[in-house]
Amino acid sequence: MARTSTDPLAGITVCERGWLSANNVLIHAAPGEAGALLVDTSHVNHAAQTQALVALALAGRPLARIVNTHLHSDHCGGNAALQRAFGVPVAIPPGLAAAVQAWDEDALSYRATGQRMAPFRHDALIRAGEVLRAGGRDWELVAAPGHDPDMLMLFDRARGVLLSADALWENGFGVIFPEVAGEPGFEDQQAVLECIARLPVKLVVPGHGRPFVDVDAALERARTRLQGFRKDPARHAQHAVKVLVKYHLMEEGAQPLADLLAWGERTPLLHGLWLRHPPSGVHSPRAWLERVVGELAQAGALRVDGDRVLDA
Repeated sequence: MARTSTDPLAGITVCERGWLSANNVLIHAAPGEAGALLVDTSHVNHAAQTQALVALALAGRPLARIVNTHLHSDHCGGNAALQRAFGVPVAIPPGLAAAVQAWDEDALSYRATGQRMAPFRHDALIRAGEVLRAGGRDWELVAAPGHDPDMLMLFDRARGVLLSADALWENGFGVIFPEVAGEPGFEDQQAVLECIARLPVKLVVPGHGRPFVDVDAALERARTRLQGFRKDPARHAQHAVKVLVKYHLMEEGAQPLADLLAWGERTPLLHGLWLRHPPSGVHSPRAWLERVVGELAQAGALRVDGDRVLDA
């Protein structure tokens, strides 16, 4: 259905993806613009699907460029495939530009988190404080550290549309990865939530989940969640372990339990969480992972079938 000119998402296609992949936001070209702008490209496992969705939404019109809000594998995993398919430049935040150029998977966190990624090149940088012109709109680039130190949001002040990446979802926000790595991050996340509250936001397109308009309620839920993590960092650590294990199972689909446990033991971020926040009554990383698998299975997030673990 065509959107009306008064619709805040007029001229924008939001491809809402599953939780392995971030949403794709295609800002269609306005008259006089060279082509559309694509924000984030999802996970490498879904690269072919992302390419097909973007091509369908373009309907034969050109794609001019890709920008990444940040460089987690679920937001830029399709970069390489879309670069090949459309021959367009990719712009990224500057913090990890040298790591991308050298393709340093340690600096990029892919090895630390045990996640898959397809190498890509970047052609330009996008920085907080700059403005991107796309779809006849001026998109302000807003710093959003917390979930990721280099993350950016895009804000169309004229229509109140915020592309919030993983800084704010309808029910929460992304894992605070600096805290997972042993660095401070909760205060940055608090500052980002207050930054969003000061902006005249009318509609949020999050990195995961559906667009939403009740921004105040989402902010209140996020503040409450963050307050709980700040009071009890071990709770955030437990949440992060569950997210990393679930994400790994989404990548794999299914895996022998022994292989899953071995993956967890050799994944640096998981081992670091064990060292900093060892749960009571558990005496080894493997035992902790076994307990986490059991809790995820009980919650219906995965399924255990004999000696195999399957994504649910």
